[in-house]
Amino acid sequence: MTQETTVRTRRRFGRGAIALAVAGTLVALAGCTAGGAEGGEAAASDATAGSMEDYTADTTFTATEPLDFSLLWTDWPEVPVTDSWQVFDEIEKRTNVHLDLTNIPFSDATEKRSLLISAGDAPQIIPLVYTGEEKQFAATGAVVALSDYEDYMPNFQKYVKEWDLREMVDNLRQDDGKYYMMPGLQEVSVPTFTLLVRKDVIEEVGAEVPETWDELRTVLEKIKAKYPDSAPLADGFEGQSMLNYAAHSFGTVAGWGFGNGTFYNEDKGEFEYAATNDGYKQMVEYFHGLVEDGLLDTESFTAAVEGGSTVTEKLASEKVFVASGANGTVQEFNTALDAAGVTDYEVLQIAPPGGPAGQIVEPRNFWNGFMLTKEAEESPNFIAMLQFLDWLYYSPEARDMLRWGVEGETFTKTDDGTYTLNPEYSLKAFNINPEGTTDIQKDLGFSNDPLSGSTESRALKESYNVPAFVDYIDSVLTNRTPRDPFPPAPLNEGELEQASLMATPLKDSVDTNTLKFILGDRPLSEWDAFVSELEGQNLQGYLDLINGASERWAENNG
Repeated sequence: MTQETTVRTRRRFGRGAIALAVAGTLVALAGCTAGGAEGGEAAASDATAGSMEDYTADTTFTATEPLDFSLLWTDWPEVPVTDSWQVFDEIEKRTNVHLDLTNIPFSDATEKRSLLISAGDAPQIIPLVYTGEEKQFAATGAVVALSDYEDYMPNFQKYVKEWDLREMVDNLRQDDGKYYMMPGLQEVSVPTFTLLVRKDVIEEVGAEVPETWDELRTVLEKIKAKYPDSAPLADGFEGQSMLNYAAHSFGTVAGWGFGNGTFYNEDKGEFEYAATNDGYKQMVEYFHGLVEDGLLDTESFTAAVEGGSTVTEKLASEKVFVASGANGTVQEFNTALDAAGVTDYEVLQIAPPGGPAGQIVEPRNFWNGFMLTKEAEESPNFIAMLQFLDWLYYSPEARDMLRWGVEGETFTKTDDGTYTLNPEYSLKAFNINPEGTTDIQKDLGFSNDPLSGSTESRALKESYNVPAFVDYIDSVLTNRTPRDPFPPAPLNEGELEQASLMATPLKDSVDTNTLKFILGDRPLSEWDAFVSELEGQNLQGYLDLINGASERWAENNG
């Protein structure tokens, strides 16, 4: 049996079959204690087996003995993980670390992750964690206070400093002053979802690419006049995507970005409820006006999310000309237009339009990172695990490998930083070498979440994207201003439970009524009645909780 076969035979997927003990969830949560390790240095002193004494930034981590670490893996429906993926073999070859995967499906990954962690059955490493998702686990002590161990992660420290991210990292700290996730670091941060426009059609109707939402309305009116059977603007994500990136320029938060529902009012120096501020009402009025004039495809705000497939079909049949999407959606739209026989078109990703609050986009942000369960902290190999993850997530060597594969085998890289995929390989997700016989993503496991793309330099991000996306990055960085992050307002364990009980019915009311107002199912004349309904759901009590936490944080942290 070859070494490669041995490695692949060893890889186990059995933990994915763990029965999820729902009945034990609350008991497990209640049995946890808040906070991180008591004295991170002391806890780490007996956990150095397999670690490197001379591990530094920009060096390869190689465990001094073979190690097994368990990791939670989310199976994406388009790219299911296989036991033959080279990415795992390459990681083990370089680091002497074997990854034992627990598999969960993408469709209910968040729920299953919570159940596993709460029941104490989760693997040691929990990737694909976005900021804010760690709060519930931090408050109950189910995950490690990673701020106690940052000194063991030199690559993380290096790029936090080089990319000026320290203040953002500090904003991850919870009520006890510690942070419980290591985020994915991005040298440049631009909105992932924005408007994709048929630039050729905009030019055809004598308009220009819009810079503001008001300009977009004018463009849509001209397209509607030319194509009267169209509803030219669509979302494809039940409105949640479009409201998210639109909200910032209206001075509020909405959609996917609604979060806990609060918005920091700089003038008043306190948090207010976003759905009750003037900006939210202006945003709702704007989109209601589009619906009223037949400019917005209402089905895309109501149909169940299926990856925007219905919108893709409408765009291909030229019933929609402007829609929400990400960089990869451009290729999906292009493919659909080609299949429909449309020629001489150009789908362009544009910066989110500006609005009453200015040319404002979302705050600079992290990408997904990881948490560690308490089991990890108890391992004699804990320091080796920290060093391994520091290499895997933050070192340039690992970043290149996770995206492109093996240098000299699947790709080459010139001294000026140009990446070239070798001709026999393809990366069809980004339309790179489509004639290649081996897809490095589907066949080899590179360029896959939850690892690839978590941390990226600007050069790496640009390396696999089309020139138009590079132009998009430039347009956002040059012509848009990221909104300042809100002040921290971390809740303690008891407050988190109270806040959850209050926030859920409030958000349900907001979601329901936002859609009703936009679609015209509830008249805008009832806006004040809607606000009163929220107030009747103990809105002030909820805001008192958030503002109290904000004041406490400010007092304790200067």
